Parts: sequence; structure tokens; C-alpha cells
Amino acid sequence: MKIGIVLSGGGIRGIAHLGVLKALQDKGVKIAMITGTSAGAIAGALFANDIPPYEALKIFIGTKLLKFIRPAFRSPALLNLETAYPLFKAYLPHDSFSGLKIPLTVTATDFNEGKLVYFSEGDLIRKVLASSCIPGVFNPIMIEGKFYVDGGVLNNFPIQPLQNTCDVIIGSSCNHLPLLDKFRNMKHVIERAALLSINHDMDEKRKLIDVLIEPKSLGETSIFDVKKAEEIFWIAHEEALNQIAKNKELLGLVEKKKA
Repeated sequence: MKIGIVLSGGGIRGIAHLGVLKALQDKGVKIAMITGTSAGAIAGALFANDIPPYEALKIFIGTKLLKFIRPAFRSPALLNLETAYPLFKAYLPHDSFSGLKIPLTVTATDFNEGKLVYFSEGDLIRKVLASSCIPGVFNPIMIEGKFYVDGGVLNNFPIQPLQNTCDVIIGSSCNHLPLLDKFRNMKHVIERAALLSINHDMDEKRKLIDVLIEPKSLGETSIFDVKKAEEIFWIAHEEALNQIAKNKELLGLVEKKKA
């Protein structure tokens, strides 16, 4: 039985994927394929390289990623994400998809042609960074003569590479929005509108996955609220354990492995 997992984008909320992956690991659910966008691409790359999820969380908290990101002078964005390359190289030293323990596909948006691209071979780190380049915040990354930005612009939940390949598909989404009772401020309105946009096709994609793990109301957390990293991790871990307990097919796979 081949199990695949898709990891959504979501900024700091992507820490939730690490909590989900830890819960699956704790219960003996073996992942055979991973797809991810943006924060999901980062979490997926670390897990696919055999870095335990909680260790990945400690790496994030301990290294303070923002210290590695530099202003992008004379460019169409605020920050240059490529300056974080040395940090990723320390934990992905082979810098290649082929060097990973689990097959990984990451998405990015070809900004030149306005189309979605799936990366699953060749150099790894710059493609993961490209998948995470939020337009306007991070400078687009050039790969083979083309500019790439965040894959979430066109597909924030890239289930497609797992279809017709995996027997069971697990989805980890970190963008659930609560019902709205009032507007807090302009920032709140803009952030909610952005999330509504990237979540627009989730109802259809829910039909294509076997298990959806989506902690409630994480969408209200700012994508840059790094202080909530550990809290997000454990919220997602608990939600994943609950979903595993409810899902007979996953439980059957776990019991079969134990036997």
C-alpha cells in the first residue's frame, strides 16, 4: 500500500505539517511520496531527507530563518530569499532531489509564462526556495533563464502528482478559516481575502483525498507570526492523531505493519 501526502503552503502555518508528519511517524504510517507548495515544500524537503519533524521544528526556532534573509535592493520585492541558501545547504547537503530518502515534488509558478511547474529532479534547494517566494515579499528566483515565485499563486494544494500513483492520499492543510463575525482591521481583510483565494478549490480537492488533516482556525494566524511555531506544531500533531484514530484504512495499515 503506497501512501502519499500533500502539504499546502501557508507561511509560518506550514509548521503544522511537521506536527502532522510527527503524528504519522509516531503511529507507524510510512509515507512513500510527498508533494508540497511553499512552506509545504520546505517541510517536505526536510522530512524527505530523514530529518525528524520535531528536530526540524527546533532547527527553525533555533536558526531564526529571518536572520538569513536580506533586503532585496533595486528589485521588485522587499527581501531576497536566496540568501537563505547556506542555511538549507547545512541540512540538505546533497542539494538534489535524488539524494532524498522519499520522492518529493514541489511546485512553483513560472512568472514569465504564468503557469504552474512541478519540480522533482535535479538541484533541490533553489527550487524549494522558488516555491516559497511570496510575490512582492521575496524576490523571484531565476532557474534556467526563467523567474519563479510561490507555487501557491496557482496551486496551494498540489495533489495532482500523487493521483494514479498512490493508493492512499493524505492531505495536510494549514489554512482553515473560521466563520467571520467582524472585521478587525484592513490587514485582517487583506489576509482573509488572500486565504479565500488560495482555498477556492479546496472543496473539489477534498473529494480526491482519503484523509484530510486541517487544524481548525489556523488561517487566522499571520504567515509571519514565528512566536506561534511550537504551538502550531502541537495543535497539528493532536489533530493528526485524532484523524488517524478515526480512519479505519490508516489504522489497518498501522496494524498490518506491526504484525
